Order: sequence, then C-alpha cells, then structure tokens
Amino acid sequence: MCGIAGIVTKRENKKEIIEAMSKRIEHRGPDGEGYFFDGDVALAHRRLSIIDLSTGNQPMFNEDDTVVTVFNGEIYNYVELRDELVKAGHKFKTKSDTEVLIHGFEEWHTDLPKHLRGMFAFAIYDKKSNELFLARDNFGIKPLYYTVMDGTFMFASEIKAFLDTPDFKKELNEDILQAYLEFSFVPTNETFFKGVYRLDAGSSLLYKDGDIKIDKYFKLDFKDKEQTFDEAVESISEVMKDSVSRHLLSDVEVGSFLSSGIDSSYIVSLAKPAKTYTVGYDIDKYDEISYAKDLTEKLGINNTSKVIKMDEYMEEFPHIMYYLDEPTSDPAAISLYFVAKLASQDVKVVLSGEGADEFFGGYNYYREEVDMKFYNKIPYFIRHFIGKIAALFPEGRGFNFLVRRGEKLENSYIGVNRNFSEKMARKVLSKEYNLRGVDVTRDTYDEFKGYSNIHKMQAIDINYWLMKDILLKADRMTMASSLEGRVPFIDKEVFKVASGLSIDYKVTKENTKVALREAAKEVIPTEAYKKKKLGFPVPIREWMKTTEVSDEIRKMFNKEFTSKFFKVDVINELLDEHISGKKDNYRKVWTIYSFLTWYEIFFVNN
Repeated sequence: MCGIAGIVTKRENKKEIIEAMSKRIEHRGPDGEGYFFDGDVALAHRRLSIIDLSTGNQPMFNEDDTVVTVFNGEIYNYVELRDELVKAGHKFKTKSDTEVLIHGFEEWHTDLPKHLRGMFAFAIYDKKSNELFLARDNFGIKPLYYTVMDGTFMFASEIKAFLDTPDFKKELNEDILQAYLEFSFVPTNETFFKGVYRLDAGSSLLYKDGDIKIDKYFKLDFKDKEQTFDEAVESISEVMKDSVSRHLLSDVEVGSFLSSGIDSSYIVSLAKPAKTYTVGYDIDKYDEISYAKDLTEKLGINNTSKVIKMDEYMEEFPHIMYYLDEPTSDPAAISLYFVAKLASQDVKVVLSGEGADEFFGGYNYYREEVDMKFYNKIPYFIRHFIGKIAALFPEGRGFNFLVRRGEKLENSYIGVNRNFSEKMARKVLSKEYNLRGVDVTRDTYDEFKGYSNIHKMQAIDINYWLMKDILLKADRMTMASSLEGRVPFIDKEVFKVASGLSIDYKVTKENTKVALREAAKEVIPTEAYKKKKLGFPVPIREWMKTTEVSDEIRKMFNKEFTSKFFKVDVINELLDEHISGKKDNYRKVWTIYSFLTWYEIFFVNN
C-alpha cells in the first residue's frame, strides 16, 4: 500500500511542488519515497513495503526507461499475468507486482485494467507518446483524485496533496451539500473542493496534450445463474478460499480485523492469521470484544482488543476528519481509526470484511421486498395517496414506511443508510440547492431499468454506499496508521459468483446473506455465522446525551460560519430533541457536526 501523486505543468519548480505533495501523504508510505521528472511531468511515490522488499522501489521503469509507473495497491493475479507477459516476450527485472503494470501497458495499452485482479490506483507515463494513463480498480478500493487548474494537471491518492501546489485554488463546492446530508457522505465524483474530482471506480483516465479522456472499463451487472442451492454454496466456498489465499500474499505478516459478525469471522476462520484486532466500548450492546475472543480461542489464534473511551473518541475526531479528506458521518470510521492504530503496532497488513452485505444481500432493507409483498400488491395510486398523507406527519418508523412504499423505488431509495429526507434537508439548510439525492442515483436506476427491486437496491448500495463511503473510510483509516487494509470480499471473482446468485439465495423472509451464511457455517467454529453484522458499532446515540459531547456539538453549531450553511435555531432544536429523548436525531446531528468539523479544519483553520 502506498501513496502516489503527479503533475503536468509548465512551472520550473516541479521538484519543490511534487516533494510538497508527497510530504502531505507521507503517512501512506513511510518506508520510502521516489520521484520522476521528464519535461512537464513529475511523479511521486510513497512506499509502504509489502511485496518484493528489496527490489520493488518506485517509480519503476521498463527496459529502456520509456515507460514509468507509480502504483498504489496489490495485484493478486500478477503471477499469472507475469507468466503470460514473459511468453509474449517481455523481460522482467523484479519480482514485484508493480512491474506487471508496465509490461501490461506495453502489451494491452488502455485495456490493461481489464486484465487485473486486485486493488489498485496507478499512473503510467509513456515518454514516446507523451500519454499519462491513470486507473482505479473495479470497485474503488484504492482512491485517486484529479484536477486541472491554471493549466496544471494534478492527481494524487488524497486531496490534501493538492493543498500546497501553487496553481491549486481552494474553494468550497457548496452545490453538493444537500446530497451529502441525504446520503451522510459525499455520493458524487465531484468533491467538496471545487474543481477536484475522484476518478470513478472501474474507470481509467488518459491525459495527453491537455485533453482528458475517461473510460468506464467495468460496470456492474446481475445475471442469475441456473444452479441448486448446494451448488451456489459450494461456489461461494471455493471463490472465498481462493480470494482469501491471494489476499494473504505478502512478504510481511498479515493480521486481521475482527468484529462479532459473520463477515470478518468468515475471513478469519479461512485465513487463520496469527493476530487479530478488535475494538469495543464500555456499553454492552456496542461491545464485540467477547464475541471476537470466543472465536479466536476456538481457532487457537491471538486477539488484541481495546475499549474506546468517549473522551478519546471526541479528542481524535478532528484528526480523523483531516485524514478522511471528505466528510462522512459514519461513526464506524472512528472505530476503524482506532482498530487500525492498534493493529499497526504489530503488523503492516490486515484483512477486513467490507463488501459482503452489498454483494450477497446482507441488509434488512432488502428483506422488506420479500416481507412486504402483500403491501406492494396494493395498486400504486392508492399506495402513493397513502404516502402523501403520511408525509404530512413528523418522521417516524411507521410513517417513513408508508412514505417510502408510496413512491416508486427510483424516487425513494438512495441507499440503505439514508439519513435526511429531501424535505428535512431543506428544512435545516440556510439556502436551497439543486442537487438532490434522487438526482445522484438517477443514472444508476436508468442503467438497471427492468431489473428486480433487490438488484436495483444492490446496484445503488454498491455504487454509492460501498464505493464512496465504506471503502473511503477503510482506506483512509488504515493509511492514517500506515497500515495496508485488504478486503477479500471485494474481489472481481467473488463478485462474479455473488452476482449470479438468485434472489432467494440472498434474501428470504427468515434471513439475509442466506447462501453466504451456509458457506461460512462450514468453517466458522462459533455461532457467528447466524449473527447480524454490527460492523464496529459506536454509542454516539448515548454519548450525545451527555453534557461533555452535547456541549461540544452545540459549540460547533453556534460558531459564526455555521449560519452560512444551516439554520442555527433548527439544528440546535434537533440536538435538544435528541438530548431530551423526544426524537432519535443522533444521525442527523452527527452528519451536520461532521461537516462543520471538516469545514473548520480545511477552510477556517487551514
């Protein structure tokens, strides 16, 4: 795992600029740094040494030094690709997976990403053609951002790398604020930094002579495969064993995160790493440590745990917002920060369980499609009328269901973790914004027109919740501690199997992730395969009612800059309602607090 950055500029002081960019992301690769300069192009690489410790330094070149790459990630099929490229006549100087990218680009040019199995964000520069080629992996496990300002093209693993460059103009992109509130994270390829874009997952970018060409080389699809339930379970077992074994490839020790649920328990039971890491809290229902200890004792491996205290959680929160680059109100980000910090004391690589819910149908929202079939049989115009009446009442579980079921999925579902309704978002914002949640998801719904509602929901959750929140926080929180996080579920071969499962192998009235649970049952020696995933839960709901936390939030809500974005009296009322127990507003309050904290760090305190 590493950090990369680059510029194409007419400026003379390229060395000074690229070194400043590299320094900003030093935490991504403290083991070494390397630079490349040629004409207007400058590249930088920060190295976290994982594979080929002695000869894997970057930037890395082909035989005649005309093609150069900087690379962040791991290619899990590099051995097979290397053999294929050697047979085609390419000569290798190292045993690194990085060199496969160089010769792969020579062989397949911009089709290179289609051949790769792994997590990656890389840049390849071809001196002869003056082409700069960037690409991200299929699901966006590794980050990559780019911008063009005052004629200078810039890219980097993290936005903060741009902050010290002379051509970068730091302006807030306020247009996406309502969409952020509705999703609780940034759901667009636009970022809150005006003019800065994330390269979308499964996409590549070719920059030549000032022109940018973006290609979407990978797209989601779901095609049910004709197979029995037992055959489906067997295919999951085989592909997960293969994926986990490939994710263990390393020249340094690999550990694993471990929560109480099926996903990380399955991975740990397959991998059996010597060391696992768990965090918990001193409130029983939020504590997963005892479950993790039970599993590791039965497997005969070690578990190191930490109880996170409320005061240290709040103290670290601003630092975490800095590392994230983009605001997210997902409290699990903080848990990941602490568990990564814990693991980094012993190992440089960890496995983690992200992706199983989205691929294999793990959310109870999907069950609603099965459980509530009777309500869907009511003619749409009647359900729509009932929903309009329900929308007149304050938000609540029963009313929310009626409102949701009174609309077509395309007009109501923007993700499993929806936070603010469009109506409520406009109530708290001090001005109107044009971009709504349903505007963000429209293209995905158009792409999956004619698919089942559950497949549509999976497509939404993979394209937004997984790619733009879950994987963002997984990358940033591990890299903050110079730790490589690997996610065996998020693998293109695993997705091939998962996308071929019929709906009833994913979701029934009784359970979620049905076939996956059956596969996991074969190897997990505890009852974890039955347990609903909590995913490092956090007691923010309870802490927010304490004086220490509520005072800190209220202080932020009443700062001078807050009124630029929010109606101060309305957001204070949200906090008061939560403290009194009148309404459970903790997610709404935390989403606003997270944005304001992030804004203060990057735009007030600089």
